[in-house]
Amino acid sequence: MKKLMIMLAAIMLLISLSACTANKDAGSEPKDNGKEKTADKGEKVLYLNNGQEPTSFDPPIGFDAVSYNALNNIMEGLTRLDESHEPQPATAEKWDISQDGKTYTFHIRENAKWSNGDDVTADDFVYAWKRLLDPNTGSAAAFLGYFIEGGEEYNDGKGSADDVKVKAIDKKTLEVTLMSPQAYFLSVIANPCFFPINEKVAKDNPNWFNEAGTFVSNGPFKLAEWNHDSDFTMVKNDQYWDVNNVKLDKVHWAMVDDPNTEYQMFTTGELDTTDIPAELADKLFKEENVEIEDQAGLYFYRFNVTKEPFQNKNIRKAFALAVDQKQMVELVTKNQEKPAYGFVSYGFKDSQGNDFREKNGDLIKTDPAKAKELLKKGMEEEGYSKLPEVTLTYNTLDEHKKIAEALQQMFKENLDVDVKLANLESSVFVEDQKALKFQFSRSSFLADYADPINFLENFITGSPMNRTGWSNKEFDQVIKAAKHEKDEAKRYEMMYKAEKILLDEAPIVPIHFYNQPYLQNKDVTGIVRHPVGYLELKWAEKK
Repeated sequence: MKKLMIMLAAIMLLISLSACTANKDAGSEPKDNGKEKTADKGEKVLYLNNGQEPTSFDPPIGFDAVSYNALNNIMEGLTRLDESHEPQPATAEKWDISQDGKTYTFHIRENAKWSNGDDVTADDFVYAWKRLLDPNTGSAAAFLGYFIEGGEEYNDGKGSADDVKVKAIDKKTLEVTLMSPQAYFLSVIANPCFFPINEKVAKDNPNWFNEAGTFVSNGPFKLAEWNHDSDFTMVKNDQYWDVNNVKLDKVHWAMVDDPNTEYQMFTTGELDTTDIPAELADKLFKEENVEIEDQAGLYFYRFNVTKEPFQNKNIRKAFALAVDQKQMVELVTKNQEKPAYGFVSYGFKDSQGNDFREKNGDLIKTDPAKAKELLKKGMEEEGYSKLPEVTLTYNTLDEHKKIAEALQQMFKENLDVDVKLANLESSVFVEDQKALKFQFSRSSFLADYADPINFLENFITGSPMNRTGWSNKEFDQVIKAAKHEKDEAKRYEMMYKAEKILLDEAPIVPIHFYNQPYLQNKDVTGIVRHPVGYLELKWAEKK
């Protein structure tokens, strides 16, 4: 997730009624009631909203919520998460694991085909995974491939593609050697960045993923139409190995970036699901059958420790303790999220059955008195008679603005500090945040796979997901040790320690953990919303 979260479906729930910015053509295909249109054609058509134009349908590049929901359904990896969010055989029908737990041998299905009829081969995975790690690809997801022996060195420019231990034994057999045993590896490779790429197609047309007419897929659906910045349509892939268990004929995705418009389209039958607009949240939670699913991730802010005044730990902690997360979820976001007093979200169990978040407790919680004390101490340490000007930057979206304004008020009330606000369009914002151009900026994270290490590894020194300038040798060493530890009890103790170091140093301010509240057409069943962030339509059905 990771992780570069540009726009999250959960984030888009809260835009105001006055901020309707939907494209004038967005969602225009089902002009009649969606149910009537489906019945007239005799097709089972599901109508969804993608929010905005996908960043990319190139698997290692489309590493965000507006890309990987669709990617997860037009493509498929060696494994696929099931209804219980556990990895199951997918393009690979089975696998063998070496005695030391480091080498996996995957056996690809004989009937695994691309939508153009080509066989899905082991070489397609070798090509795709090495391309993910190729520094020239520039994938924000490349770090996920560091599990593979030689992967990190290749991505860092210290090794070659030949050193990456993934190889085709034969046409349908893939061998992968890991740096160390990883119990969650089969979940990791269900992530869209590990999807195969048809090597022949990609070499003939390097931009194969840009248009529906050239897109070649191996998932339950294939891309039939893509009207950029308006809508796209997927249809059942007749070449898919498990096509008989795919119930839907078609999925139409609108691109409507205002939750109030989305909700209105749901009420008129133009969409089969909708998120919950903030202005209607109280009413809908009371009157409608709102479903709430878990989601592993959180909304947070990053300090830039290379810019004044946040080079000072006590000043960072002062700002963090001045934030009232409980007030934020109750009065601002209003989607029944849980306030975040740590970085790892709820839902991860250690070897003793303890929930990680509950076991590690509240690590940074609202305390205005302590905040004032730490601010004074930090200013004395830096020799400040007056705190340097602070600007809080967020990417342009009304929901982000509301949270930023609430934070601005909290800093004034609890620290007597005037914080300026600034906003930038998402594409510029992300690049500037990576380049450490902001003092203090919003961010988000959705888990890429189901393990706490996925949250914590964001903040190792030099990680493209760090974006704070923060570096801590002890933290780096603990994360590295945890990644090589086979004993689950010891591994979790290491991760508990790492999170405590992170929150004590406070290069971040957690705000709230994500959830997935929604309304859904009662005629629709079988949609799986994975806590790791993406949507599963393989088993979806519509009466």
